[in-house]
Amino acid sequence: ERELAQSLGVARPTLREALHRLAAQGWITIQQGRPTRVNDYWTSGTSHMLAALAEHPERLPAPLVGWLLEARRALAPAYARAAVRAAPEQVVARLARAAELPPEAHAFARFDWELHRTLARLSGNPVYTWILNGYEALYQRLAPRYFQQPKGRAFSRRFYRRLLDAAMARDPGRAERVTRSAMAASLRLWQRLEGGAGNRGRPGD
Repeated sequence: ERELAQSLGVARPTLREALHRLAAQGWITIQQGRPTRVNDYWTSGTSHMLAALAEHPERLPAPLVGWLLEARRALAPAYARAAVRAAPEQVVARLARAAELPPEAHAFARFDWELHRTLARLSGNPVYTWILNGYEALYQRLAPRYFQQPKGRAFSRRFYRRLLDAAMARDPGRAERVTRSAMAASLRLWQRLEGGAGNRGRPGD
């Protein structure tokens, strides 16, 4: 600590606080009487790291958007079903705004994020919201790359209309099926747009 504090030009208490913050976020492991170890964040990381990675886009692996879409594909059908079962009127109200979306990537990214967060919140399971909250900074940085493509925007509009129909029909099962199909298709579309990048470069490959 003394050497590192001197090299950085900070006081040791300041350095110690920073190290403990890094340890709390999973970047390093501090053990009394042992050297501090830098962790492999691919295996020991937490959702805190997603926000940190968003601040350093030059270090993001190319397939990261694909990985995020894979995670959403696993979660979204469940919270869409639960949201339509618990609060179909609120789901309808949120989706009705899709008709006003301008053809701008950032507008689509914001709407899509708020839609998924609303569905997660209305599902009644706060764990879905906690997970999504960890993705927010990174999603807002990367999602516009998807929505810059006219095909991405057109596909999402179709998904919003179909999910709206399911919510208006108060059909949770249909909402789940529509969402599962849409999430799988959006992943395939992203992989095509990126030339297959979503399938390369996984940690451990």
